[in-house]
Order: sequence, then C-alpha cells, then structure tokens
Amino acid sequence: MITKCPRFALKRTACAAVLALSCLVTPAAAQSISADAPPYEQQLMRLSEIFGALHFLRPLCDQPDTPPWRDRMEDFLDAETLDENRRRRFIERFNQGYRGFSVAYKECTDAARIAMGQYLSEGETIITDVTSRYGR
Repeated sequence: MITKCPRFALKRTACAAVLALSCLVTPAAAQSISADAPPYEQQLMRLSEIFGALHFLRPLCDQPDTPPWRDRMEDFLDAETLDENRRRRFIERFNQGYRGFSVAYKECTDAARIAMGQYLSEGETIITDVTSRYGR
C-alpha cells in the first residue's frame, strides 16, 4: 500500500527513498539460509542487493564505474558460487536491489545520491567484515 506523505512532513525525494527502500524488504529478503551455508551468507546476499542498487543508481546519476556493477556481480558469482541454486539466489537479490530503485527513480535526485553513498559505505563495511573475519 502506498500512502501520500504529508506535504509539510517530508519532501518528495524522501518519500521516494522510503518507497525504494521498502521495495527491498520482501519475502525473498527474509529467506531462511540453509544449514550448510557459510556463516556470512546473509551478508553476501545483502551485498548482492547493494550491487544491484548501485548498478541502477550510479549510471542514473552519471557516475561512471569501471568495471560496471553488473560485471562486478559476475566476478563475485564466479568466485563465490558453485551451486546453481545459490547462484540464483544471489542473482535474485541483485535484481531485487535494481528493481527497488528503478521503480522509485527516473532521474537522479538528492535522495538517490544519499542512497548511493550509504550503499557504497555499507558494501565496503560488509566486504571488510567478511574478508577480515572469514578470509583465507
């Protein structure tokens, strides 16, 4: 259900950000992790979602990335997944992150730039945490 934000309570861009973030919280995000999954599985799922969001947001705001986030996701999948079902779950989360923002944003806004910054920071935190705790 979509509700209108009170005109004096929130700016339009804040409403779009809330809508985009709410699109990311779906039953797929709440999937249970199998018993044989690594202890950092949820973090990697979230990282996939962040990659998808950045794949949409960065070009929208004219932020060229080399390699593009989709290519980074492909490299991640090649390194992390041998099991096809697990690979599909990561891809679903990537697509979920992409679609969540593509529904709310048709042009770059201040809220989109803020979301990009937060997602870059969160992704960096996840990568640092997982590699420092579980790296080989």
